[in-house]
Amino acid sequence: MTTSSATLSSPFSSSSISYSSKFSFKFPSVSSLITVESRDKPVTACSSTIHNTSAPGQIRHCSLIRRRGLAFSATLPFLLPLHEFVDCFGAKAIESGQSDYLRIREEISKVVTKGKAAGVLRLVFHDAGTFEIDENSGGMNGSIIYELERPENTGLKKSLKVLEKAKKEVDAIQSVSWADMIAVGGAEAVSVCGGPKIPVALGRLDSLEPDPEGKLPQESLDASGLKQCFQRKGFSIQELVALSGAHTLGSKGFGSPVAFDNSYFKILLEKPWKSSTGMSSMIGLPSDHAIVEDEECLRWITKYADNQNMFFEDFKNAYIKLVNCGARWKSM
Repeated sequence: MTTSSATLSSPFSSSSISYSSKFSFKFPSVSSLITVESRDKPVTACSSTIHNTSAPGQIRHCSLIRRRGLAFSATLPFLLPLHEFVDCFGAKAIESGQSDYLRIREEISKVVTKGKAAGVLRLVFHDAGTFEIDENSGGMNGSIIYELERPENTGLKKSLKVLEKAKKEVDAIQSVSWADMIAVGGAEAVSVCGGPKIPVALGRLDSLEPDPEGKLPQESLDASGLKQCFQRKGFSIQELVALSGAHTLGSKGFGSPVAFDNSYFKILLEKPWKSSTGMSSMIGLPSDHAIVEDEECLRWITKYADNQNMFFEDFKNAYIKLVNCGARWKSM
C-alpha cells in the first residue's frame, strides 16, 4: 500500500541467474486463467511409489512427473485453504532450509532496528504490491531494486541499503534472492516492533527487470477504489483492512511509530483528522480516512480495534499471502 513516508532508490545489482529451461503452464484463479512461467529447473514431486531403477524387479508407481510437480507447487496457494498453505510452506522452510532461514533472520536482526522497521516493511508492500491476477504480472520478485526512482518509491533507498548489508553477509555463505531477503526482512520488522512472528518460506527467484508502473494502490483512492484494487490482486476486504494495519508503524500518527499493535484501528475509529486544530488533522492518509467510512471495512476495523490477537493472526496470514503473490520458485 502506498504511503508518503519511509525510504527507496539507486541501482543495486542482483546476482545473475542462468536458466537451463523454460516452462509455461496455466492454472485457474479467482477471475481468470493465469499463465505462469518458470525458468528454473523442473520440480520433482512424486508420491511414495516410483520406479525403482536399482532393483528392476521392484516397481513403485510415480504419481506426478516433474512438470506436474512444478505446477503443483505453484498452484498450491490456490488449491489449499490459506491456513493449510501457510502450514505447508512454513514446514517446507523449516525442513528444507532451516539453516538458511535462520542465517538470514540472524543477519537481518543485526541491521533492522525499531527505527528502521517501517521503511523495511514498506519495501515489502512496494515490491509485492505490483501483483495483478488478470495480467499475471508483478508480485514478490525483487524488482523493487530497479524501481527506486519512481515517485511512489521515494525514500526507500535507505531501507534497501539496510537490507543490503545483511544480504552481503548471507551471500558470502550462500546466495539469497532479493525477493527472499525483503520478504524475511519485513517479517522481522514486524516482530522487532512487538508484532506477530511470521514464518516466511524461502526459494523465490528474482526478476531481471522492473515490474509495470502504476500498479501500487494509490493513497488517494476512496474505499471503493481500494477494494477494487485489492480484489485485482486477489485480496479480500478483510485482508485489505488487516494489511492496512501496517500503517501503525512509521510517522502516520497512529500511536507509537515503533510499536506494531492495533492502535491504528483504535485511532481510525476516533477520526482525529476531522479536527481543525493542531496536528490531529494530519494523521493518516486519504486512503486511511476512506476505509473507516466504508461499512464493509468498518466491520473489520472495529473487530481489530477490540481484539489485537485477531489482528495479529489475520495480518500474519495476509502477509504470508502477500509475499507469495506472483513469486516464481526455485525447484525444491
